[in-house]
Amino acid sequence: MRIHYLIGLLLLAVAGLHLVVFAIDGGAWDGPVSWRKPITFGLSFGASVLTLTWISGFVRLGDRARSLLLGIFAAASVLEVGLTSMQAWRGVPSHFNLETTFDSIVARSLAAGGVALIVVVVALTIAAFRTGSGSAVPASMRLAVRAGLVALVASMALGAVMIARGLTLEGSGHQQAAYELAGFLRPAHAVTMHAILLLPALAWLLGRSSRPEAARLRLIRIATGTYAATSVLVVIASAIDATVLTPATAAAVSAAAVVIPALAILVIGRRRGAEAAPVRP
Repeated sequence: MRIHYLIGLLLLAVAGLHLVVFAIDGGAWDGPVSWRKPITFGLSFGASVLTLTWISGFVRLGDRARSLLLGIFAAASVLEVGLTSMQAWRGVPSHFNLETTFDSIVARSLAAGGVALIVVVVALTIAAFRTGSGSAVPASMRLAVRAGLVALVASMALGAVMIARGLTLEGSGHQQAAYELAGFLRPAHAVTMHAILLLPALAWLLGRSSRPEAARLRLIRIATGTYAATSVLVVIASAIDATVLTPATAAAVSAAAVVIPALAILVIGRRRGAEAAPVRP
């Protein structure tokens, strides 16, 4: 799996490169043509490749099936980031752009890559629910991985809805209108995408504490519930075109939905432990 980690790091490096280009070149941050797209695509897909490579070790899969799924996901991620970056350098939209035959091929290739990503995530989700209590994976981590993958499936579904909406104007020559029409669920898409990293990361950190597994599982359940409630609220706000939300603020909210209850429970638990400790003469 080393190659998949290297690919993930390469995609993060692509995001870093384009961040430097944006700092030098400037230009609009938002819109159908901007340096934002290769930056955010590199970050999102790089982090996703690294995360799925890591959490696949907690899912019951054969070595061949794991290599196949991760290989497809990594290849599709490289395709998405590569084509989006190429179009940014060409100064043309990467999505909903049928102006030329070449642009049409790019747009259709991006859509095909998206389908491949969905297939891999769904397959991993099914495998995660097949990973039972007989495995060596703690219950807290199994729950975190399952919840994260379900949220990622929801994120993919929201992305599909956005693309379907944008397709109504595809080929009309109004890329800005198609971009705005398709992007109404971007905050919800961002929130649900991050659970697959945050929840397993929390479970991993708890696994390195002295807390018993029952306490760790209880904390993951609370964090999962908080995250799910936050995601639902963001989806509703995005659906009604709430202008106060952006993908960046949505990502910050999603992180807070995990970090705040985790810190609160850890502090409360530590205080209770200190109160229950016997007083030494």
